[in-house]
Amino acid sequence: MRRDEALTRLETLGFGGRDAAALVDHFADAEARGKQGHGFSRVAWLETLPDLDAAARPELVVDEPGYQLWDGHGALGYLVLRAVVDEQLETAPRARLVVARRCFPTGVLGYWVRRLAEEGLVSALTATSPPRLAHPDGGEPLAGTNPLAIGIPSSDGRPLVSDVSMGKVTYGDVLRGAATLDDLVPFGGEQAHKAFALALGLQLLVDALAGDGYGAVLVVASPEADPVPELRARAAGVRLPGDG
Repeated sequence: MRRDEALTRLETLGFGGRDAAALVDHFADAEARGKQGHGFSRVAWLETLPDLDAAARPELVVDEPGYQLWDGHGALGYLVLRAVVDEQLETAPRARLVVARRCFPTGVLGYWVRRLAEEGLVSALTATSPPRLAHPDGGEPLAGTNPLAIGIPSSDGRPLVSDVSMGKVTYGDVLRGAATLDDLVPFGGEQAHKAFALALGLQLLVDALAGDGYGAVLVVASPEADPVPELRARAAGVRLPGDG
């Protein structure tokens, strides 16, 4: 799918020009980074959502120096996190916990922490989704794939961005036919209990802070040091997380 086709189809769904362009930028970035499950295939998926509300807008309902609570009001998580990240870039907090409720789907979390890192902010971000992962011993799904993304700015202009889903595959890979639901298990093989533990811990962290429904939790701060250039020197050419 081309950008112009994606833009037209999103506008047909009712998204205004700015929102449609933001979604297309996110999908295009995912495609460029090899994350096709979060790329333009998501347009067709959005077209199947029965409760899609293109007019919904996120709201900042609690605004304190070290804490913010956002309510998505049914807006796509992509657009909720855009508003959240824009606010952090504008206010440049010393340190802040940000909770977003009713926030789904949020897309590639690395996209958001990269934006923050490129502007000099350290961040960690997680978000929940419908239950996808069961215990490695079996049973019903208990947690979403619940990715965790961490962005660290660097004085050399090349931030380190770590973005890991707790699933062996992503649900996006299932949607685009690159994997099956049977593949949607905690990663790690014989050590899958570790990924399951992380997925469940992140699930309950977000649930405890955001309440009912899917949500996201962001920790963002101004750095005290600049560790990435020294790490890159020690890595001696090894590809690090987030490198193109």
